[in-house]
Amino acid sequence: MAKTIVITSGKGGVGKTTTSAALASGLARQGHRTVVIDFDIGLRNLDLVMGCERRVVYDFINVINGEAALHQALIKDKHTDNLYVLPASQTRDKDALTAEGVEKVLEELAEDFDYIICDSPAGIERGALMALYHADEAIITTNPEVSSVRDSDRILGILQSKSRRAELNMEPVKEHLLLTRYDPGRVEKGEMLSVEDVKDILAIPLLSVIPEDRDVLNASNKGLPVIHLPESRAGMAYEDAVQRFLGEEIPMRFTSAPRKGILQKLFGG
Repeated sequence: MAKTIVITSGKGGVGKTTTSAALASGLARQGHRTVVIDFDIGLRNLDLVMGCERRVVYDFINVINGEAALHQALIKDKHTDNLYVLPASQTRDKDALTAEGVEKVLEELAEDFDYIICDSPAGIERGALMALYHADEAIITTNPEVSSVRDSDRILGILQSKSRRAELNMEPVKEHLLLTRYDPGRVEKGEMLSVEDVKDILAIPLLSVIPEDRDVLNASNKGLPVIHLPESRAGMAYEDAVQRFLGEEIPMRFTSAPRKGILQKLFGG
């Protein structure tokens, strides 16, 4: 049975689309048939990160409106077998999403895929609420700063009260914490929250810590999910996240600053 996973946050710019692309790619590389959907109607970015923007002919809204069949809108990923992308529309607004239309598309996808990844817009507007409503699991993506964590706490409240599982009094949405753009050196200087600070505030299981890494931007500019860069620290952290999501026990990496040698202590750097 397909699992629907929403990648969400309260704040923009924390790495949801990067995470959606990496997680979907990682699951597909493990042999799971996976589809990733861009719910950010009007501001789509997922197709850029996945490197398929020139292949978009039909989109999510075309399918909802009956202007195209689902199989016509799905784009096969060029990097990974078993992975497909359903892009958002750039020419419609978020009101084009309907509850009935979204439910129908998800039900149809569930017949062919193991995992449905929903790349949510930030905040609590229509697109975000639509993305989280059908979630079986949620990956709360946050930066280690107070405003980002506070807004993520609000999203947790919505998941626990406004999701389909909450409405039907089913088993709650399974929640995971993904901490992005983490810099242990800045934590030591008191410039950002620590992993433990964030865990204490949100009180949900930690899936992975993604370090600050310029390879994320470089990969996105090339249309390549960073998980495909095996020597990238962020790529390794996302690979760890996939393994933990699938039930593997892996030590948490990238949570502490590397120790300086004697020459670094004497001369800086």
